[in-house]
Amino acid sequence: MKINHMMRLGVSVIALTAGAALAQESTDPIKLTLHDWTGQLITTELMGSILQKAGYNVEYVQADYLAQFAGLETGDLHVAMEMWETTGREAMDAATATGKVVNLGPTGMKAKEEWWYPSYMVEKCPGLPNWEALKEPACAEAFATAETAPKGRYLGGPVTWGGFDEERIEALDLPFEVIHAGTDAALFAELESAVQRKAPIMLWIYAPHWAPAKFEGDWVAFPEYTPECYSDPAWGINPDMAYDCGKPFGEIWKVGWAGLADKWPGAEKAIKAFTIDNAEMGAMITEVDLNGKTVEAVVADWMEKNEARWSGWIN
Repeated sequence: MKINHMMRLGVSVIALTAGAALAQESTDPIKLTLHDWTGQLITTELMGSILQKAGYNVEYVQADYLAQFAGLETGDLHVAMEMWETTGREAMDAATATGKVVNLGPTGMKAKEEWWYPSYMVEKCPGLPNWEALKEPACAEAFATAETAPKGRYLGGPVTWGGFDEERIEALDLPFEVIHAGTDAALFAELESAVQRKAPIMLWIYAPHWAPAKFEGDWVAFPEYTPECYSDPAWGINPDMAYDCGKPFGEIWKVGWAGLADKWPGAEKAIKAFTIDNAEMGAMITEVDLNGKTVEAVVADWMEKNEARWSGWIN
């Protein structure tokens, strides 16, 4: 995500259109959360724009990806458009178990988040993509930097994304150290630089995104995730520690405050109906991150081209 897009975080955008159909619904703003990666900003502004077309009052609020559930439980926040199965399932399940947060269904996008490396690194670590190759000292050293040597360096996402990478390294006894990127933009800027120089890099890559399509590489094949891997230390390779597996793959969910249906029933229906696929989202992220368009311009273009589609979600 480019820095200029981050300037929009925390800024309220309010639009109210009179409509008889909404007369019985609240005119209070529906608060949609914004996070710190391009795709989520796009998804959220798409939903906000659709709700505005239906006459709802919409406000965008910056919120931490995992800590946002406190606000969703109290009703201070109302809708989060992207909760990834790969990193947010535990927080989402804990919140929905309270009865104060509801799962509003899948976005239609499928999530993958894992350790990723460019193909030119296979020559220096020939056992890849098998995770056990990373245990070899020579392989770890191939991914090392001055700050981590002799351990390999794993460039993780911003700390707020979660992901349990430190725990994974410890449970699988990997000679690697996690260095967290400060922002989504910094993460992918470092990838671009490394690939241009054919420099060693192992980092967090997620999909849908432009990076795995633009660059030749692969995800590390860790032991397959099961819920027990995260909850039961006795499960898996390490009998004493949890997280001895890869990250889960799966849906990207929409979640919301449980009071949404009573206060804004039409909006809840539209949010549940919202769906978009990886290809569409990947193309829009590419327009923003690689082609220099603003989130607002990309969203406006999608809205214009898909009016028949989104109008069905609000009617």
